[in-house]
Parts: sequence; structure tokens; C-alpha cells
Amino acid sequence: MSSTRNTSLLNWIASAVNTLVILFVIIAGFSNADTSNMKPFAPFGVEGVFRAAAIVYFGYGGFDAIATMAEETKNPSRDIPLGLLGSMSIITVIYCLMALSLTMMQKYTDIDPNAAYSVAFEHVGLKWAKYLVALGALKGMTTVLLVGALGQARYITHIARAHMIPPFFALVHPKTKTPINATLLVTICSACIAFFSSLDILASLLSVSTLFVFMMMAVALIVRRYYVNGVTPRTSLLKLVGFLLIIIVSSIGMSACWGLNPSGWVGYAVTAFMVHGYTWDFGSSAATTHPESVGVPLVPWLPSLSIATNLFLMGSLGHMAFVRFGICTVIMLVYYVLFGLHATYDMAHQQPQVKVIKVGLTLSHQGVILQ
Repeated sequence: MSSTRNTSLLNWIASAVNTLVILFVIIAGFSNADTSNMKPFAPFGVEGVFRAAAIVYFGYGGFDAIATMAEETKNPSRDIPLGLLGSMSIITVIYCLMALSLTMMQKYTDIDPNAAYSVAFEHVGLKWAKYLVALGALKGMTTVLLVGALGQARYITHIARAHMIPPFFALVHPKTKTPINATLLVTICSACIAFFSSLDILASLLSVSTLFVFMMMAVALIVRRYYVNGVTPRTSLLKLVGFLLIIIVSSIGMSACWGLNPSGWVGYAVTAFMVHGYTWDFGSSAATTHPESVGVPLVPWLPSLSIATNLFLMGSLGHMAFVRFGICTVIMLVYYVLFGLHATYDMAHQQPQVKVIKVGLTLSHQGVILQ
């Protein structure tokens, strides 16, 4: 709330401390590694890998906050993609190294889910290290909360500008240049939800919602690249809609095949053929629009793979996550239909008040008088 510059400085300091702790955990973990702890390598099989990947997916949800900072970036068309790709690459490498160091220090059956690294270091004789790990965890949670509040406040600001919620939350303080009202709303609501909810429920709900949002981002990318309002012919639009339906339906079918019969291959072969064949046909024949600066490569193949992956991971989650997600979605849709849709429509069609000024103009040219 004080300023974006102060927030960035605080985030930089906390991230620096957290990075040092992460480096210590990785180095110390591999220094006390025992390869026998890695046997069996995948005790829960492929199904366990995908189920775990779907649950921890919300850990990657913070990087999208970079996209909300476009208004406060000097060169957003270049800096935003570089920030997204750079942060995702670094996060993936660090996450894999930390997970590997933990499972090599202590066997998976002995890992404490409430304090994994602290107990693991105590197990290898580094009792003092658990305090350092606790400090790193505290700083890590601080940066996560800070970036989350920063990004969500910008989301709230844009939503309030469209009058989907009261425009009071879109106000930017003239001195700090930050959306103070939106930040307070995000902070208070997040605190209440965290206080009355358990971590496992929030993790599964956040994972399914994050997977759904990222799937919709891939769909929006394809639409953005192949459809221009008032320019794209109707036949091309129908072809685009058919392509998206086939990709989504076949991806859901692949996820259903995995849930019903993981060892079968017929369903995977059929759905994979549908995805690959129609994607290749559509990508080779459809007219695309080219971005002015940095653009996603391998369109539509890469976003189609993103749609299939996100939907497949969603199918690996428990049914209660979908129940909670469905309840939240219905509540938001009801609010949008009854209030947000009308408010946004009225805001978009609100005619600004323009003062009409009569101006008299007299021109004389070859005896012709115009007034």
C-alpha cells in the first residue's frame, strides 16, 4: 500500500534471504544424501505422480502476477514475457532440486508432512539447520503473500474499472500510486478464508481453479491469434469453434480414460489421434494474426498441448475439489448474471456528456459564400 517501489524492495530482500536458505537446503541435502532412500523410485506409480502434480500445481500460481504489472512496467511487451519465462524456468529447476534433496536425505515413508525439511535435517544430525529452514519458510511465505496481494489487488482494480464491483475499489491513491482500497479488500478476504479453512481444502481448490484458468488462457490465446472481430470470415470462425470443441472434448476423454482404465491404450490412441490430426489440419490451413512484439511460438500446437495437459491434471484431482469449485463458480456466475453483466454493459455504453458548441464559419471563394 505504501508504494510499488517499497514493495519491490521488500520482496527483493525477502527473496534474497529465501534464496540463500534454498541454496543451503539443496547443498546440505545432497551432502547428506543416501541413494538407498530413492528405492523404490516411484512408490505410487504414474498415477501418484500426476495426482501429486495436480495438487501442488497452485505453487506455480504466483508467476501470473507478473502479467498484472503491465501498467507499471517500462516495456511490457518485452519485459512481461521475459519475466514469465524466466521465473517459470527458475522455479521449476529449484522445485525439482529441493524435492530431490529431501527424498535423498530421508525415505518417503519417514517424511513429516507438517515440517518436512526440519525433521529431515534433524534426522541427518543437523539439528541447528531446522531453525534456518524455518526462517527460510517464513520468508518464503512472506514473499508469496506479498506477491499474491500485489497481483490480486490489480485484478480487483481492473474488475472495478468495469463496474463489476463498486468502482470505489478502482481508486488509485494520488501519492502512493497504488490501489489501496483493492489491496485492503484482498487482504481482509484472504485472511478470513485462511482463518476458517484448512490447507488441504484450499490446496485442492486452488489447484483445480488454477488449472482451469490456465486452460482458459490457452483457449484465449488461440482465439486471439485466429479471430479478429469484423475481419475473420464466418467459415473461419466456425472452423475455430469446431477446433476448440474437439481439443477440449478429446482432452476430457483422455482424462476420463485415465480415471476409468489407466492401463488401457485404445482410448488414449483415439483421443491423441483426434487432438494431433485436427490440430495439424487447423494449424496448417487457418489464417493467423502475428503479434507486434514477443509472441507464443508453435501456435496452435503448444496451446493445444497446454489445454490437454491442464484438463488431464484436473482429472487427477478428487471429486470434492470439483464440488467446491462448482459451488464457487455457480455463486460467481449468479453474481455476474444478476449484477456484473448489467453493470459492465451500462459502463461500456455510457455516453460521455459532450457540450455542443455552435461554430459559425464564413468562407468566400469566387463569389460563393458558405456558412
